[in-house]
Amino acid sequence: MELEAFFSSGDGWGESWVLNVGLIESLRFGPPDGHTDLDVAIALTRLLYGDFVSYGTDGRDRRLTNDTVALVIKAHRAVIERLALDPPVWPFRTFDGPRGFGSYWRDNDMSGSWKARRDCVEKILGPTKDALEELRELEYESRFRNGPAGNFKNLIFAADGEKPEMVLRDAVNNDVEIVRNAHTCLVFTDPLPPQGLTWRQMVAWWTKNHPSDADEKTAASRLYRSLDSVPEQLVMRTYCARYAEDGGFDLPALIPQVYLHYDPYTRRSGKQSGALPRQRMDFLLLAPDRARIVIEVDGVQHYGRPNPPDDKGRITHTAVPRLYAEMVAEDRRLRLAGYEIYRFGGWELTQPHAGQLVEDFFTELLARHQKPAL
Repeated sequence: MELEAFFSSGDGWGESWVLNVGLIESLRFGPPDGHTDLDVAIALTRLLYGDFVSYGTDGRDRRLTNDTVALVIKAHRAVIERLALDPPVWPFRTFDGPRGFGSYWRDNDMSGSWKARRDCVEKILGPTKDALEELRELEYESRFRNGPAGNFKNLIFAADGEKPEMVLRDAVNNDVEIVRNAHTCLVFTDPLPPQGLTWRQMVAWWTKNHPSDADEKTAASRLYRSLDSVPEQLVMRTYCARYAEDGGFDLPALIPQVYLHYDPYTRRSGKQSGALPRQRMDFLLLAPDRARIVIEVDGVQHYGRPNPPDDKGRITHTAVPRLYAEMVAEDRRLRLAGYEIYRFGGWELTQPHAGQLVEDFFTELLARHQKPAL
């Protein structure tokens, strides 16, 4: 929750920040819609910490007044207690006056030291900040407690040409070997850091393994070449535009055409239409919260069979319930395994607003999966 949510902007002259007193009073009874008590507690703690430090030092950037700070302290206590934490013990209640911070520091030999006043605020609010940070970390960890089982070993992705053929070389160590068409795909085997697979790490890996083409533009071009449909290319272009923005280098890498599983026996047995209902994923994101996010772009071949061309050469499709059933069954299996799946219809990605649609989707997705900060 941002601090600005507690204020209006004021008149821009005498009052730069006007506290929403009604909102602050309501926090004593519960958080506002769309927020949790933890969100509110962190924001109020930041507000009180920053304002008391400001008052005790240079006085700049203070948002609260002598009257409103007392209201915020009361709301803060109520929220902290709802989280089953010990509220801070305040030896003062305002900035000025007999029960103010100024009187307190003068009575306790802090008049000549900004550091002493900052240390005083830290002593009061520091334990609360630490407790809230621990709660935030516990909440963060719980978000991926039920994620995919097992450890990351490798990624086989971005086949540009004939599909690779693989065998299980060592069943004990689960080592996969590409026995045919290895040159058409990329294989990432570097350790996966806690923050997921970022574009920075992907480019570093590319530079290390492809010294003749060691630059970010060539790496992006190689990934793009593995896409064989216009809707998939739109998804890739829209996401990759974020890499040029501030902080973009540390966004999760959007990995195209990732081989999820491979079963040549099933393919040759004739029991299914392909190697498996889903041999590879259109896109994969390995997010900072350890989520594995699958993005699929569904063309008509995912749920229909082509009919013979009509007298004008146009091809229509007939819906095939079996194809749809195979697709959603595989979705269920992946979700139960801990993956997060999002689907786009190929048709919607050919419409005029498609670029904005994809951009808005990634904005919400990345916000959901970033590591929360105190």
